Amino acid sequence: MTVSRRGWIGSTVAGIAAAAVAASSRAAEAAPAVRRGIPLGYDNFAVRAMGWNARQLVDHAETLQCDSLFITDFGPFEGRHDDATLGELRRYAADKGVAIALGSWSICPGSGTFKNDWGTAEEHLVLGIRMAEALGSPAFRVVLGNGGDRLSEGGIEARIAETVQVLKAVRSRALDAGVKIAVENHAGDLRASELKSLIEEAGRDYVGANFDSGNACWTLEDPVVSLATLGSLVATTSLRDTMLWETERGITAQWTAMGEGCVDLPAFFDRFAADCPGVAVHIETISGFPREMKLFDREFWQAYPKLTAEELAPFLELARRGHAIEPSRLPDGPARKEAEQQYQLAEIERSIRYCREALGLGLRG
Repeated sequence: MTVSRRGWIGSTVAGIAAAAVAASSRAAEAAPAVRRGIPLGYDNFAVRAMGWNARQLVDHAETLQCDSLFITDFGPFEGRHDDATLGELRRYAADKGVAIALGSWSICPGSGTFKNDWGTAEEHLVLGIRMAEALGSPAFRVVLGNGGDRLSEGGIEARIAETVQVLKAVRSRALDAGVKIAVENHAGDLRASELKSLIEEAGRDYVGANFDSGNACWTLEDPVVSLATLGSLVATTSLRDTMLWETERGITAQWTAMGEGCVDLPAFFDRFAADCPGVAVHIETISGFPREMKLFDREFWQAYPKLTAEELAPFLELARRGHAIEPSRLPDGPARKEAEQQYQLAEIERSIRYCREALGLGLRG
């Protein structure tokens, strides 16, 4: 990629930028959304500053009139992982009209993010599958690692191979429990095409994707295109909007509340409704901080040695539609925690409202 900064971006997207902006404007002026029949909920990481346990998270899901709650780590269960306790929680949530989905973290032994808090990678998966079955969760979310794994020894291909080996070791348990293992595109680790290959190599009969639209932007992807690549492999979701803009050194991404970024959300959910019937939308707002991708530094591309201009073009197009925004600014000192809590609560509430009113998501009236 030995071309000039402006020339490279301009030549790649000039022919499609005007059409993209026009489509975005038409979406903004559209009539109120028709109900899509897609369950709507939130990911507990969106309100991480609250420190809530599982029942408190269910209560907030009811407050927001959500259909589903995605608990993506074991912390809210407060060490009680037995089937009886999980069954009680399942009934508690069902009485409030809330389904529960379950997740946890890395199952790749070679990843820098892997921890043995739950034993080996296989033992971690076995525990998660059992817990998901007890909770009535159709899937158990896991991750490979993060963007640093792309630069690890052997590259992301080696980490994918390790993850596939771990997944195959628990295939029969997952199938017997009726729980799909949903591998996420997490924190810059996997592009959609790489996640698709991982799933197909392990076996799509028991492995799917947890699609994270914000993380897709961290791997230089337009979430709409990334979703189309994964299609029916998507089993669960952790979604947010993103604002992108060009800088002197490349492109900056900042996650936002739903409807406040530059992702074409109507197109995204048209695709989602067609390809992912019955899959719940979980909103995971993690807003307020920028991430700059230094596209004009040679070292940046060591993480993407095989990426082509054709694959990159939709991401560049999306960035041309965005504009710079300010990061969030929380006070220092004793007031910081409360300010962070209020910020997170407002972000998820605003996002759920937008999804329901502007995008037609959710099953409740």
